[in-house]
Amino acid sequence: MNVGRLRAVAIVVAMCRSIKTLRQADIVATDEDIRAAARQFVRKVSGFREPSSRHQKAFEGAIDEIALSSQRLLESISRELAAHAS
Repeated sequence: MNVGRLRAVAIVVAMCRSIKTLRQADIVATDEDIRAAARQFVRKVSGFREPSSRHQKAFEGAIDEIALSSQRLLESISRELAAHAS
């Protein structure tokens, strides 16, 4: 990985420290929690709190994609933890 890429990753991680952790041992994240975290991530990455009408479609599309990926991740982790506990 090149230095520029590492720096970009570090910036995104530092910017997203306020996003709520969704995976907890006994609490299931709701769809609203997942979407709110995705929205916060897109806001941080894009630099827009609310996009202009010109960027609205891309902004909402990114939120949809990140929310879906997050949901799949949480479901996979949950299945793996359940299988490991058995």
